[in-house]
Amino acid sequence: MKTDIQIAQESTMLHIRDVAGQMGLTEDDLDFYGKYKAKISLDVLRREEKTEDAKLILVTAINPTPAGEGKSTVTVGLGQALTKIGKKAVIALREPSLGPVFGVKGGAAGGGYSQVVPMEDINLHFTGDMHAITTTNNLLSAAIDNHIHQGNKLNIDVRRILFKRVLDMNDRALRQVNVGLGGKPNGFPREDGFMITVASEIMAILCLATSLEDLKERMGQIMIGYNYDGEAIFARDLNVQGAMALLMKDAIMPNLVQTLENTPAIIHGGPFANIAHGCNSILATKTALKLGDYVVTEAGFGADLGAEKFLDIKCRFGGLNPSAVVIVATVRALKHHGGVQKADLSTPNVEGLEKGIVNLEKQIENIRKFNLEPVVAINKFVSDSDEEIQYIENFLNKMNVKVALTEVWEKGGEGGVELAHKVIEVAEGAGTYKPLYDVELPIKEKIGTIVKEIYGGSSVAYSPKAEKAIREIEAMGLDKKPICMAKTQYSLSDNPKLLGAPSGFEVKVNEVKLSNGAGFIVCLTGDVMTMPGLPKVPAANNMDIDEDGNILGLF
Repeated sequence: MKTDIQIAQESTMLHIRDVAGQMGLTEDDLDFYGKYKAKISLDVLRREEKTEDAKLILVTAINPTPAGEGKSTVTVGLGQALTKIGKKAVIALREPSLGPVFGVKGGAAGGGYSQVVPMEDINLHFTGDMHAITTTNNLLSAAIDNHIHQGNKLNIDVRRILFKRVLDMNDRALRQVNVGLGGKPNGFPREDGFMITVASEIMAILCLATSLEDLKERMGQIMIGYNYDGEAIFARDLNVQGAMALLMKDAIMPNLVQTLENTPAIIHGGPFANIAHGCNSILATKTALKLGDYVVTEAGFGADLGAEKFLDIKCRFGGLNPSAVVIVATVRALKHHGGVQKADLSTPNVEGLEKGIVNLEKQIENIRKFNLEPVVAINKFVSDSDEEIQYIENFLNKMNVKVALTEVWEKGGEGGVELAHKVIEVAEGAGTYKPLYDVELPIKEKIGTIVKEIYGGSSVAYSPKAEKAIREIEAMGLDKKPICMAKTQYSLSDNPKLLGAPSGFEVKVNEVKLSNGAGFIVCLTGDVMTMPGLPKVPAANNMDIDEDGNILGLF
């Protein structure tokens, strides 16, 4: 079998203006980035404001495992399948981060014969959005330290600066640093640190803003720290929100590319799902909803993280009403949740499957709590036995859940036709989704609802630091916001080793942070890192480029 990059490099792409033409767009609606990439003007969304929205389909998954689930691949394949059966489909995805691309996870362009292309560009610098976010974030950081150096009129407490610098690369050495060293000309020494760009509040703001003006206002609302009197300091106090917004004037426009089968794909924004809210931008999704009949989008990691945040944060802010949810599962991953070792996942084992299918069962229950009906996509691997597949189908039939065997990695859109028909059936009969909780509730009550209802936990323990942060946020009157849980993706709990569907556990909240510009409150649990590190053997070690400019080893 050819590698993903070989398949991508051998594909026949349409000129991006022809892809745009499928959605009724003209060259005047686009800013071209070569032949195969373009940005879509925000004027399109304003012009199509009264156009009826398409059906919105969310693709999520069980808790991810080392065996892989293929959520992005199924998202792309489903979009291609909808096109193949005559529907006007548009795919809406997140942009990959360079950190995971060169680390262990790889890119986020799908796989096999269900990819978005040009794959190399999308996984590398693309249209420069990540660099714009990085620079915008670091402009604010520079302005903070410059203000202190120039006399500190705002009386900023250097011990309580909350806003960190960012870099779009996994670099553990930058997690904690000292800045301002080298004497008086270099400013005041203080402790600082870096996060990965996708964890930046600027990224979250980009993905939740509804216009350039909204983005600028949200930039000004970023809380950067406290003064020596304990009062909050915001970016607007430094008067840099205008400069920050102008750096984002191109990045705010959604990016248009295509799949291997030339289905339009809008790729824009990429917040991490275990750190941030894990969804592409509201602007990209709303634009797609005006340009097709069905929009297929995805949210990061399992339904307990990406889907919950999609439904409780993104849909709430964007006024979105999804019509169906696809939960991606594999036989191999379910066996992993049943305690089967990675080396044995290719061996048929119905007993292990029986133990691990509880993870899928719990994620189905979670989706139904939002008044939505799931469709399960069994992403087929060659090692799957007929008996194992039949067991899953029988289990889901008893739960009255539609299920489709999916082979989009190997067969492209053709391998997702059954899934497409079942998704349409569910979407056409959909009601109105409902969020899990009311944002007006106290912070702890909102956190407790997520932990008990979605994770299956029994209680929440708060560190003294988290308790203090909650009191301060409530005292400022900034607590009436959705919760963004930062948690391990590998388990429903905050312990990555608790597989399957654990219950009765306690979740430990170590830190609570206000992302005031984004409009949500972040709760960090377990050992979630906002600046990941590279693995012992990074994916970068297997990448190369030849003298003709051909890229090798990217996935």
